[in-house]
Amino acid sequence: MSKNRKPLIVLLAAPETSASVLYGLYDVLQSVGAVYADMVVGAPGDELLDVRIASTDGKAFRCLGNIPVEPHTAVSQIDMPDAVIVCDMYTSIYDVPKGRHPREIAWLRKVHSDGALLTSVCSGSLMLAEAGLLDGHEATAHWAYRDMFQRHYPKVAFRNDSVLCLTAESDLIVTAGGVSAWHDLAVYLIARFCGYQHAIETAKVFLISGHSEGQSPYSVMTRPIETTDRQISDCQVWIADNYAVANPVEHMVGRSGLNARTFSRRFRSATGLSPIEYVQALRIEEAKQMLEIESYSVDDIGISVGYEDSASFRRLFKRSVGLSPAAYRKKFQHISQIAKPIEAV
Repeated sequence: MSKNRKPLIVLLAAPETSASVLYGLYDVLQSVGAVYADMVVGAPGDELLDVRIASTDGKAFRCLGNIPVEPHTAVSQIDMPDAVIVCDMYTSIYDVPKGRHPREIAWLRKVHSDGALLTSVCSGSLMLAEAGLLDGHEATAHWAYRDMFQRHYPKVAFRNDSVLCLTAESDLIVTAGGVSAWHDLAVYLIARFCGYQHAIETAKVFLISGHSEGQSPYSVMTRPIETTDRQISDCQVWIADNYAVANPVEHMVGRSGLNARTFSRRFRSATGLSPIEYVQALRIEEAKQMLEIESYSVDDIGISVGYEDSASFRRLFKRSVGLSPAAYRKKFQHISQIAKPIEAV
């Protein structure tokens, strides 16, 4: 990068992009070097980054929520960005984005081979995966896309717990998790291109604190019912109401009429999890919901979802969620406190 120009950060957007991600990133990155000084000493400094919104053809469009977007440029008019942020590109967890965005993908491959840092927010990593740029790397996206990655992009090591995945940084790839993970990505990019102090100052301006605990506390078990394997789908429906019974896998095997080995193989093929992993995930999900809204003790909640041994329940919960049951309850307690005045109206 020439010392005579600002680092060029390109925000790649499309009609599937969230306005909050696109405009949030633009506002924060465009402010670096200018707004903090204005707030502290009353005199704005120089903007340190050249931030541009780009799309396939550079023409105006409307993103999610029917919000208008007027890109600065088309991707074909940008030869050498210092970094690209692929904004979220929403797609249903049932709708694999195969064959979409061919021009953007070709451009991403080119600028990456020329030395640009490629980053993504949330479902934006699906575009990087479709381009083959995540093959052989760890990467993250919103937790809801973990099954999609495992099924359709098996060469990518999906990090379900990660908010900001930096393990492929040396290969110029950085991915961020859910939609609000753009906060963490923005701070990272500011530190990389403008220095640590500017990252701290910008975080203070916008009250950005990051997600130090990762995605796990926010993750929810996705439960699509298998539609092509009748015996497995029947067991999924049954276990949803009977997760607390003793020996649940044995019950499902008996219900299916299959031998244990065949049942386990078909269950994993249909759900991506072994039967016992599925039961444990379901039990933990139910426990999380109870911790969020109920005042029962942790031990009573463990028993209610099928764990008589409270120590085992606590260990499994922390391994799955990244927080102890008590810490999880405390984390989400403030939401119920905010909601109570609303409910009382």
